[in-house]
Amino acid sequence: MKKLALALLTVLHLSLAQAQTVGSGSSLLGQDSTNHVITTAVPFLGITPDARAAALGDAGVASSADANSAYWNSAKLVFVEKDFGFSASYTPWLGKIVNDMYIFYLSGFYKIDRRQAVAFSMKYFDLGEVQFNHGPNPQDYDGRYNPREYAFDVTYSRLLTEHISIGGALRYIHSNLTGYLSTAAVDASPGNSVAVDLGFYFTKPYNWKNSNLSLGATITNLGGKISYSDQNNSDFLPTNLRIGGAYKMEVGPLNTFTFLLDFNKLMVPSVNKNQPMLQGVFGSFSDAPGGFSEEMREITTSLGVEYWYNETFAGRLGYFYESKDKGNRQYLTAGVGFKVDKFGLDVAYLVPTNKRENALAETLRFTAYMLFVKKVKEEAPTDQ
Repeated sequence: MKKLALALLTVLHLSLAQAQTVGSGSSLLGQDSTNHVITTAVPFLGITPDARAAALGDAGVASSADANSAYWNSAKLVFVEKDFGFSASYTPWLGKIVNDMYIFYLSGFYKIDRRQAVAFSMKYFDLGEVQFNHGPNPQDYDGRYNPREYAFDVTYSRLLTEHISIGGALRYIHSNLTGYLSTAAVDASPGNSVAVDLGFYFTKPYNWKNSNLSLGATITNLGGKISYSDQNNSDFLPTNLRIGGAYKMEVGPLNTFTFLLDFNKLMVPSVNKNQPMLQGVFGSFSDAPGGFSEEMREITTSLGVEYWYNETFAGRLGYFYESKDKGNRQYLTAGVGFKVDKFGLDVAYLVPTNKRENALAETLRFTAYMLFVKKVKEEAPTDQ
């Protein structure tokens, strides 16, 4: 399927409110002069991989622990009720336009004991086949390539008290948008980087309606800048701060409702992308040209409601809001989930609410998972 490289990147920029670069040292990254969108390299890292959180308006930092906890909050992992398990998620990208772009996420976890857990995960973004041209004429054809990006994670989670846990993850990131194509128009190589996640999680039950309150906070993708040409032209990773809460309550013996609220902010410079990594990350709270009011508009909000019947069937609704001059992503999400014995399946659907196209609009996203309990070895009978 023919797609020009520049057109592809433009679509990614519009749909993610972020962009990537393939030019010879040039970059689309930075603050858009028209709408003040903050952009980073490798924005695929911020795309919700699993259907459960996708149906909850992309809220997940304080939701109950599951097989995808390593992505949302590494600290949650130790609270997964089962001993080990895995999940696989599939997300079509630009599904209304093309059929060869998708995101695949695979995650597995193992509880070492009651106080420790580890996880391994992989996120893969296939951008389909792209035709590269350096001009409008047939002789300007440079070749075809299948851009792809991926990240591998190792996660550790530890219980500090009965209600508090912390966690961390180490991530390797690889982004190859042009292969090793080198022409007069394009001179780029794959970008590589390493990043870490830090997570905090609090959860405590209460007697009223057998309710439970959870709070979470994470800093993700904190790592070295990435370059597609040389170190003089490197760009920030989508370092991200997310805080949120979840409140679960019973309504009768078989019905539960959970209400979720997440706030999210990119810890990336609004304007000056030439700063050192740490200076840019921690200075991102006070560098917006419009001052404090613009800093507040850089925060996105995710709302979600999850209903479970008899721990077997789930219905989910969510809403995501982003300021108009910071990307203008606003959409309603919905989904269902089914869980039988060890096996579970989640499905999500997204509908834009502001008449603006979204790369995930009107496509189904799927997650399948399996959770297991360790077998207890039976002691052999002893002779009397």
